[in-house]
Amino acid sequence: MAEGGGGARRRAPALLEAARARYESLHISDDVFGESGPDSSGNPFYSTSAASRSSSAGSSDDEAERPGPARGPGAPAVAAQESEEDEAGAGWSATLRDRPAPRFEGTGGPIRKMPPSASAVDFFQLFVPDNVLKNMVVQTNLYAKKFQERFGSDGAWVDVTLPEMKAFLGYVISTSTSHCESVLSIWSGGFYSNRSLALVMSQARFEKILKYFHVVAFRSSQTTHGLYKVQPFLDSLQNGFDAAFRPSQTQVLHEPLIDEDPVFIATCTERELRKRKKRKFSLWVRQCSSTGFIIQIYVHLKEGGGPDGLDALKNKPQLHSMVARSLCRTAAGKNYIIFTGPSITSLTLFEEFEKQGIYCCGLLSPRKSDCTGLPPSMLNSPALPPARGQHSIRTKGSMSLICWYNKGHFRFLTNAYSPVQQGVIIKRRSGEIPCPLAVEAFAAHLSYICKYDDKYSKYFISHKPNKTWQQVFWFAVSIAINNAYILYKMSEAYHVKRYSRAQFGERLVRELLGLEDTSPSL
Repeated sequence: MAEGGGGARRRAPALLEAARARYESLHISDDVFGESGPDSSGNPFYSTSAASRSSSAGSSDDEAERPGPARGPGAPAVAAQESEEDEAGAGWSATLRDRPAPRFEGTGGPIRKMPPSASAVDFFQLFVPDNVLKNMVVQTNLYAKKFQERFGSDGAWVDVTLPEMKAFLGYVISTSTSHCESVLSIWSGGFYSNRSLALVMSQARFEKILKYFHVVAFRSSQTTHGLYKVQPFLDSLQNGFDAAFRPSQTQVLHEPLIDEDPVFIATCTERELRKRKKRKFSLWVRQCSSTGFIIQIYVHLKEGGGPDGLDALKNKPQLHSMVARSLCRTAAGKNYIIFTGPSITSLTLFEEFEKQGIYCCGLLSPRKSDCTGLPPSMLNSPALPPARGQHSIRTKGSMSLICWYNKGHFRFLTNAYSPVQQGVIIKRRSGEIPCPLAVEAFAAHLSYICKYDDKYSKYFISHKPNKTWQQVFWFAVSIAINNAYILYKMSEAYHVKRYSRAQFGERLVRELLGLEDTSPSL
């Protein structure tokens, strides 16, 4: 027994190296987002966080599905023959043909080369430049003026300036590294107080700016969108993302972890949780799976309990398809490969995207996905489970429907990978599990995004305003900071001074407050 245990230990490094080689062959870079250390150097197949377990593998449908009733002798064969005939009539076939992968000639990465002396604020201002901040100054002062005309003069108010607006942003951003919900703790004498930051601006002045802060002061007569107070900022941010980064071929559509900071959840009381207002919007992203860079943001605002509200959006696959179309509206004709979750995956959507030069690979769930046009025999689990790693495939044109077994049935729909090519999932305990290449690619890319989410949630702005547009604004700023850090790690500036994500955030705060030079120290 001891000898067998020693053999297993000797095999572990080899399995790790094999997993890492497969990982790199799928064109997924090292963990650009993470710091050095055990959290960021592991292979994505071995992620053990709750988010990774829920997102990367989806959920097996075996628990919800039940095998069909027992039939008499000969009945299963007759039913199988009838099913095959029906599938053939619908265009589905068990005959597999090799097909080339979508050709991609572009190279992903930063578009603009930043100098080695670039500071944290230089990378941040690729997305939030001074002209955007100046507009916030104008709109905040305009709102303060109109507010006082309506509700009475505020003798303590003085028009905000650009340096003050930068400091204001810096104070709120500081909650992403301190993990303290109350920005006002900076001026307190408690654990989260920071005297060096508190000296830049008084607490009274910060509270006045917070009271009147606006991106768009008033609704125009032509505006009907519920996010009108923050939409110009989102549009500007999107333009900055497009101008600064060129994504790789493989991308993921998903809903990132934005609900709560994990430190707050672990330490708060039930009363504090009950006081929280339910979030009135949902946020999806299109994200580069090679680097973690978020390419595009889509915000769906809950505007009531109607058919287009958030509750309906969570339950209706056709509305998730609308989200996917919005996120991919600039991806046409570039041969991108998009990975999707069960709520988005559908034959109709994938065929529509293929006509636009967008290829897909998605996890499929008979309970959550739109299964219109798919062969029923592939959606039902057999009475006796097959051996681990076994799979069956049906094809229709360039589309492949895969049913793969690994302690449960997992189904995938793809037109991006050949049904003939084989892959392997490498697990630390069970070793190699054979699978189609599409399954391996999905597991690798989604695990990488789960690792990104695990780290991303640690550096989210903890300030929680009550107004929905302000919540969206600070979520977007958090995404911009994470994207700025990714560009920083891919630049020459990172080789001058290697900041971790926490150090990058702290330096950005000090630079916005004017407490640091805007060039890295040598």
